[in-house]
Amino acid sequence: MALPKIDLPLFETELHSTGEKVKYRPFTVKEEKVLLMAQESADAKQMILAMKQIAGNCCSDVDIEKLPMFDLEYLMLQIRAKSVNNEITFTIQDPDTNVPVELTLDVDDIQISVSEGHTKKIDVSDDMFLMMRYPTLEEVGMFLELANLDGDEDENMAKASETLYSVMISCIDTVVNGDEVEKLSDYTSEEVKSFIDSLPGGTIESMKQFFDTVPALKYTTKYTNSEGEEKDLVLEGTETFFL
Repeated sequence: MALPKIDLPLFETELHSTGEKVKYRPFTVKEEKVLLMAQESADAKQMILAMKQIAGNCCSDVDIEKLPMFDLEYLMLQIRAKSVNNEITFTIQDPDTNVPVELTLDVDDIQISVSEGHTKKIDVSDDMFLMMRYPTLEEVGMFLELANLDGDEDENMAKASETLYSVMISCIDTVVNGDEVEKLSDYTSEEVKSFIDSLPGGTIESMKQFFDTVPALKYTTKYTNSEGEEKDLVLEGTETFFL
């Protein structure tokens, strides 16, 4: 007699970046092992690869490669809640007493936070503006690699600046000039470079502001330390919720 096969239920959630509704299933034991191994490695890049693999398996109607990081993180929290439970228990160290504090949060209380003034529109002139897109997982991985550079400091700084600049430029989705809308992906790298070089000063600074204020998972709570003092706690990002 063959062992029974379990039919996993389907659930639905909404992607913050597009408003698109996507269906997903809980992860299996095999997939949970992948997640646990990545957590034990305490490596952010390994964690992203694990989330990418599991989300891709559990949610077949979305292109995981093109998801912004905050959408992937949110989707993974929803998958985790339906697979295990809504509670995540973790330990922090109080900065004043250095005494560990164990806390439990509800996944439903974690929200995607958008900084005030955040916009995907970068004004170039009265008639022209750029529309940005959020970095893909591959581009986020390029950012993470910058933290692990070895060797000459000046060389590393140059490489980091070049990588950051390349990712910034690659995240320009369209150029709107009056009534004309141009997709930057339709042009050669030489044409794009020539166009970027011709932009007025200050454009890059506005683009940096876009990246600095990209939406992120955020959880705010209060706790009481060992001396009875009530403290505010704000948690953000992949390393907080998954490592």
